[in-house]
Amino acid sequence: MWSLDALPRVTCPNHPDSILVEDYRAGDMICSECGLVVGDRVIDVGSEWRTFSNDKATKDPSRVGDTQNPLLSDGDLSTMIGKGTGAASFDEFGNSKYQNRRTMSSSDRAMMNAFKEITNMADRINLPRNIVDRTNNLFKQVYEQKSLKGRSNDAIASACLYIACRQEGVPRTFKEICAVSRISKKEIGRCFKLILKALETSVDLITTGDFMSRFCSNLGLPKQVQMAATHIARKAVELDLVPGRSPISVAAAAIYMASQASAEKRTQKEIGDIAGVADVTIRQSYRLIYPRAPDLFPADFKFDTPVDKLPQL
Repeated sequence: MWSLDALPRVTCPNHPDSILVEDYRAGDMICSECGLVVGDRVIDVGSEWRTFSNDKATKDPSRVGDTQNPLLSDGDLSTMIGKGTGAASFDEFGNSKYQNRRTMSSSDRAMMNAFKEITNMADRINLPRNIVDRTNNLFKQVYEQKSLKGRSNDAIASACLYIACRQEGVPRTFKEICAVSRISKKEIGRCFKLILKALETSVDLITTGDFMSRFCSNLGLPKQVQMAATHIARKAVELDLVPGRSPISVAAAAIYMASQASAEKRTQKEIGDIAGVADVTIRQSYRLIYPRAPDLFPADFKFDTPVDKLPQL
């Protein structure tokens, strides 16, 4: 196990604690105390160009490639040839003489397209970079195993994103993933099961608490209502009032009950649009927990509407 302390450190032999000044033009490291050049031919890691206000936004002044990608076979260090503009770039038939297609294998090209799609989907639902990295790794494992032949790469990428969210503790519903992809919910669900089997991995079971804070925040509900809804959903599960119901529908029903008891009331349709469940699903779960409503609310909850006045549906 190595550490940064084990790496060689450039210092002045006469003044080891002095600050070294870098001369970018000459490429020298100079001691600030005595002026001794302690290192020469230092590589300048700064940009190699200057930006002017009249430069076009589409102009890329960089002459180096993209960052290294360890997920690709050659680290993505292959040469990418820019589009030619002069007569020497084309043959007598007007075709470009130099093609990028030959510089990247078909498998790398397929993975690059999948990685772009994963990044686009993650951006649409504001997922952090660590989710994208885990999704890319999952996709690479599945793609190299060739265990999902016949399934589209977009469907596999969508399922990998769903798995990565659950593994990182920020689960999203199938409908949320479906909304940012071009794949049906049914196909994502099929790929999800196949990937878990192929990679011999598992994901934690989702609970009502995984979605509660996000749903309440999107509905604009105060903290008191969110805490009450979380307590209602947890007690309903503990008392086995909602057997066979999905955590999402139970969470939606708990939010509806908590909001109806507070001053910040929300309709079934408003909650259903955020949670991605139908009004009838919310009503079915609500009917199961309504008879035990007095036992579900936290003791310190401030009622705007008494329990006996709550909608019976």
